[in-house]
Amino acid sequence: MVPRYCDLYFDHNKGASNAKGGQNLGRTAVLLREKNMSEEWTPTRISILIALWNEGLTTSVIGQRLGVTKNAVVGKVHRLGLPKRGSPIRQKPRPAQVISLEALRPSMCSWPEGEPGKEDFRFCGDPVTPDKPYCPHHCERAYVKNIKDKRTAAA
Repeated sequence: MVPRYCDLYFDHNKGASNAKGGQNLGRTAVLLREKNMSEEWTPTRISILIALWNEGLTTSVIGQRLGVTKNAVVGKVHRLGLPKRGSPIRQKPRPAQVISLEALRPSMCSWPEGEPGKEDFRFCGDPVTPDKPYCPHHCERAYVKNIKDKRTAAA
């Protein structure tokens, strides 16, 4: 007798087993979920999918609520032409553009970054603050107001 989906459980160390007799069915056993994953996309289910998608819920959460896999949700969203979302996976920041001394122009920030003589040595290159050689961010670092001068002037 083939066990029904509700008679199976999964142990990550042993694989699928029969809940009644504890018979090991092996790691390659296909486990069926309690919910029927082959339900059709009825107009009601599609409208619920659209509403949940517009709320911004993840595909996994929508799948759980509708009783389907997240891949079924992704496929249906694609076929319906719903608006795409940005990936939740963070992209690695692009490496900064290397601006050499030869490429540096008067309108570019000349704040040095890195260690001179190394391959990654570069200049900031952002637009400068008027009448200054640096961008606003580097001007804050370069032109520090001396607190001691204020105390001396006040005395």
